[in-house]
Amino acid sequence: MTSVKEFRVESEPTTDALGVGAFSFTDDYSVFDWGKMPDEIPDKGASLCSMGAYNFERLEAEGVPTHYRGVVDPDSGEVVDFDAVDAPPTEMAIDLTQVPELPRDGRDYDYDAYFADAGDNYLVPLEVVFRNSVPPGSSLRARTDPADHGLDFPEWPEGVVQLEEPIVEFSTKYEESDRYLSRTTADRIAGKADVGELADLARAVNRVVTERGAEVGLTHEDGKIECLYVEGDLRVADVAGTFDESRFSYHGQQVSKEFLRQYHKATQPEWVEAVGDAKAEAKARHRADWTALCDAEPEPLAADVIAAARDLYAAGTNAYVGRDLFDAPDLDDAVAAVRDL
Repeated sequence: MTSVKEFRVESEPTTDALGVGAFSFTDDYSVFDWGKMPDEIPDKGASLCSMGAYNFERLEAEGVPTHYRGVVDPDSGEVVDFDAVDAPPTEMAIDLTQVPELPRDGRDYDYDAYFADAGDNYLVPLEVVFRNSVPPGSSLRARTDPADHGLDFPEWPEGVVQLEEPIVEFSTKYEESDRYLSRTTADRIAGKADVGELADLARAVNRVVTERGAEVGLTHEDGKIECLYVEGDLRVADVAGTFDESRFSYHGQQVSKEFLRQYHKATQPEWVEAVGDAKAEAKARHRADWTALCDAEPEPLAADVIAAARDLYAAGTNAYVGRDLFDAPDLDDAVAAVRDL
């Protein structure tokens, strides 16, 4: 399914009905769209599963529809509510939608063929991105002007711009190199799904996750959702508000996958540059498979970095869900360890 989740099917979806299955969260990680990196981060999968389940149950309580069915209890194997498990779960039961093949010719993707096979039940081939702040280096600064978002700046300020209302954008999901889309293009790629409703779901998820983060001292900076469409209705799919799907910070220190991105930029700049060069070359040559053009490979992480990353995921999850699921330091100590690397 992805580079960090595996997929189990119990009953197949059809063109007009959902199926049943489960996500199995691994300890793999990915940065810069590379796919599986050389290392695993212990307990990362259980951390993401726990945060995802916790958020889905909060969203359902707020009336936000999702594809969540429960978590698989590590002890009994039964599908239960998150609060019913004593050990961190690694499997999440979900409703399944169809994901048709998306044919392509170079970098041209045939969305008409995707929807011809989709019927009234499909995963919307978009990621809906929400931003609560615009930090230096954000791609938003290069692609847009402040006035495009109703902001009263002639140009982007040097520091972080905190937003009173989130900015919602759309990007592709299944293309080899994700690209941000105009509202008109996003509406076409959404098929029968309404982009206005997708944006409303993103704002609802953002509000729930932001409020919970604030309760435990985490600043929710940005994130994304994916959605399924079934017979006229939209539901939040995949997972939302985890340390991989969203960027959180704690007193200025990243507490999310962003830490791993920044660490690679600092310690493996040649590889990060090679990734950027390969993506640019693929675009210039109208190719989708940019990784084949990359002339460098990522190096494994040092043992102390893996340990610090594990503690950051585990401690952050403990704080966010309000339970000591993991044997981990408190969040202050986990953040201090990462800051000192």
